[in-house]
Amino acid sequence: MIDDQLSYSAKEALAERVKELTCLYGIAQIAGQPGISLKEIIQSIVGLLPPAWQYPQTAFAKIILDGTSYVTQGFRECRQNQIAEIIVGGVPRGVVEVVYVEEKPDLDEGPFLKEERNLLDAVARQVAIVIERRQAEEDKLKLHNQLLHADRLATIGMLAAGVAHELNEPLGSVLGFAQLAKKCPGVPVSAGQDIEKIEAASLHAREIIRKLLVFARQMPSEKTHVNLNQVVEEGLYFFGARCAKAGVELVRELSPDMPEITADKAQLNQLLVNLVVNALQSMPEGGNITIQTQFHDRNVLLIVEDTGCGMSNEVIEQIFIPFFTTKDVGHGTGLGLPVVHGIVTAHGGSIDVKSKPGCGTRFEIRIPLDETRNVEENF
Repeated sequence: MIDDQLSYSAKEALAERVKELTCLYGIAQIAGQPGISLKEIIQSIVGLLPPAWQYPQTAFAKIILDGTSYVTQGFRECRQNQIAEIIVGGVPRGVVEVVYVEEKPDLDEGPFLKEERNLLDAVARQVAIVIERRQAEEDKLKLHNQLLHADRLATIGMLAAGVAHELNEPLGSVLGFAQLAKKCPGVPVSAGQDIEKIEAASLHAREIIRKLLVFARQMPSEKTHVNLNQVVEEGLYFFGARCAKAGVELVRELSPDMPEITADKAQLNQLLVNLVVNALQSMPEGGNITIQTQFHDRNVLLIVEDTGCGMSNEVIEQIFIPFFTTKDVGHGTGLGLPVVHGIVTAHGGSIDVKSKPGCGTRFEIRIPLDETRNVEENF
């Protein structure tokens, strides 16, 4: 009789171990499936948990990851529960929980076996590993795209610089002769008006070439000690009337403790103007533009945020590519934001863009203080 009881207990223990191994094997199989999303993986893992516990008929499971819950059908909060924390890179990201919806007798941990605690901890670790692998894959893809983007920008920059230099000389001649023709006595009124159009078109073309050279880093840099708050105040001086007319409120939130940086003041002004103009164009029905300056962790920050139409992720990925524009023909050259990118890069800085269709756009320019102290020519 005793032998029969021992044999039965051994069979029960073996059955429990088989269930645990089946659960872990199932998790490995799910995580290895190609093309499956993280949400699908987590939801599938939740479904594997109840059958691995001692009372599968009354067991239900839940995984919370970054605030999102994934549950088995019929799950509800119960007193008899077992929880393990999901920790990724030393940071808690969520929990794995198994509950019994019917009261069960106490064993090692409430109604749960010691082996079930080990299994739950193992599941939490497996979920963390899945998340880490997904993050590594996403970081690798992001880095690859950044390298492709940088290579494309470098190629376009060389092409732009070459074209700009080739156009500068003939364009200067056109502009010069147009200005001379204006001074000739006896020029008919209609001819004078045409000459003014030629002059205006030449000046516009020269401005585009200047932006191309800035983007390609071919313009000489004139670095001095600059206070970012002063750049903002001077840059926004002429926008007051334009914003009021467009129904746009211009809000300044300038930190009083901004250190001076060694930078090209004209280029920083150009950067600010381009961002504000871009924000204005995104708000045809009016709105708010907030300009902030901050000093944090030896970085000076310029933040331009609007309440305009916003951008999709697909558009954000292309905004720094020269000549890319979402504006109508004749309303944009597609060089404003590439110029911003060129100026920020030349100052050793970075740009972070956050936007969502219908919810506005936020540009955060970050320039390291130590980098701007270097007065060597690097632009």
